[in-house]
Amino acid sequence: MNELWIHFWTRVFEVMTDRVDGPFRFRLVLQPTIATVIAIRSGLKDARLGRPPYFWALMTDPVHRAEMAKDGWRSVGKVFILAMVLDIVFQLIVVHTVYPAGVVFVAFVLAIIPYLILRGTVTRIANRFMKLRSRHLH
Repeated sequence: MNELWIHFWTRVFEVMTDRVDGPFRFRLVLQPTIATVIAIRSGLKDARLGRPPYFWALMTDPVHRAEMAKDGWRSVGKVFILAMVLDIVFQLIVVHTVYPAGVVFVAFVLAIIPYLILRGTVTRIANRFMKLRSRHLH
């Protein structure tokens, strides 16, 4: 069993390093950039509406969790699907087979992680600027 895990993670590492300098490497910059733009827009909207930082609220507010998850998916879902499609094409061209777990993993890393990290961060920063601005206006 231990050897299976070692083989699995060795294969994941090999396939991941192939993605860095193979065809379609532009997506390694493009997809996180798009996820970042979407996260910034969503984070600023959250701040304007007085919502708490996204990831923290998603983890600590069970009452609104489903609604927040749907909102997040509406925002970043297309980037996630695009990341999956591009990785499938990449795997077919370079590896000549498709590893579904690898497709989901890469899409998660390129789209979901940047979105989750940045949406809440942008909300926190925007809230601080809004508080400073309101102090200066009064």
